[in-house]
Amino acid sequence: MSEEIKSVQPPLKFIVPRFNRFFLQIVRWLLPVLLRFRLRRWLPARIIRVETENTLELAKLYEQFQAGKVRFLLAFRHPEVDDPLSMLYLLSRGVPYSARSSGIKLKEPVHSHFIYERGMTIWAGNWLGEFFSFLGGFPIRRGKRVDKTGLQTARNLFLNSNMPIAVAPEGATNGHSGKVSALEPGVAQLAFWCIEDLKKANRLEEVFIVPVTIQYSYPNPPWKKLDWLLSKLEAMSGLEAISTESSKSKEEIYYQRVLRLASHLLTEMEEFYQRFYHQTLIPINIDSEAANEIIIARLHRLQDIALGVSEQHFGLQAQGTFIDRCRRLEEAGWSYIYRDDLPALETLTPLARGLADFAATEAAKRLQHMRLVESFVAVTATYIKDKPTFERFAETILLMYDMMSRLQNDTFPGRPNLGWRQSKVTVGQPISVTQRWETYKKDRQGARTSVSELTLDLHKALQTMIDQQT
Repeated sequence: MSEEIKSVQPPLKFIVPRFNRFFLQIVRWLLPVLLRFRLRRWLPARIIRVETENTLELAKLYEQFQAGKVRFLLAFRHPEVDDPLSMLYLLSRGVPYSARSSGIKLKEPVHSHFIYERGMTIWAGNWLGEFFSFLGGFPIRRGKRVDKTGLQTARNLFLNSNMPIAVAPEGATNGHSGKVSALEPGVAQLAFWCIEDLKKANRLEEVFIVPVTIQYSYPNPPWKKLDWLLSKLEAMSGLEAISTESSKSKEEIYYQRVLRLASHLLTEMEEFYQRFYHQTLIPINIDSEAANEIIIARLHRLQDIALGVSEQHFGLQAQGTFIDRCRRLEEAGWSYIYRDDLPALETLTPLARGLADFAATEAAKRLQHMRLVESFVAVTATYIKDKPTFERFAETILLMYDMMSRLQNDTFPGRPNLGWRQSKVTVGQPISVTQRWETYKKDRQGARTSVSELTLDLHKALQTMIDQQT
């Protein structure tokens, strides 16, 4: 289950955005094809339709942006790897259509710069960095304490570019269309920095953050395919098939199967870490006998153990949330693999190169513990129980499929296609950051409070928009 790292690698360089309008137009023409066939192992993304809602609000904001009256940032949900396609549809189809229908004349390009996580080019290949660069994207190293180059690029583009910026404030996909993960404070901070930079330049534009949600659904839920996938996972785990002849509803039967599989996987992984990593299971103390709540408590305990195994290797303390710990571990691992403390690799002695290769290979293996945890940071006890929809069953089962694929040395598993999906992109009400400036600028405490409150308000806005759609 180790990553495809066999030797030490050169440092990860910053990929400069080189926006090209001609390249953007080509991608726009290809969008209908890309929605059906994403470029990850050439597997179908299977998105048959994209619906957009409240796009007139965004069209008006683009009009003000192009008139030099506002600056804004698009803060979009990031449940799946296909989200950039939905965002591209929003800006290339949805917004221009609303503008034309309302007599709003927008200048081309109606597009945005966007920030992506530097690790995407590691698992997908260097071509993706070039592809994103021509579309106006640039990377951020999310685990790095201060990514000076990435942050400075973001500030400069936010202040001066003829396009806004799009950012996924969750920092990574969480596999849940119906649940927003904790948000990174960087989006709110970036908006306040933009106001600060505008003040220094004696400019009067108002700064906004625009929440955007993306949700996926199956127009014709393929329960038979889901049954096939769940049966496959059960067989791979050594579980016997459950009879479907029951007075229980279809949803109840699937729920019990998911709980059974989850409990079995947890038992196997608990025994694995106890035997091979000498970990001790701390007794679970919760005031509940509900199977789902016990499973979540066991999952959290196992996540803590798995992260601890990685942290011990890299000499890190267990601090913060699971997401915080995952970010620090990723950066620590990269510091062992992508070495910027070494001279040119070809100048190393055979001994030095051998030791560097050994350290890199070990780091990649240890990072796999973190990768297993990362896939399940958004899982809760009630996600399916609250709304036992096909979509929530599918999301949860696919996460378990990802885990089992990783354990079988399939580092970047291609997910099974359950059927045609549709995407719904909803634009929320813009949040004025400028109105919060007076509190922010008072002192250091005021700045921290303003960033925290803006982050919480953005999270609330995104979750509320999702809840209203379901």
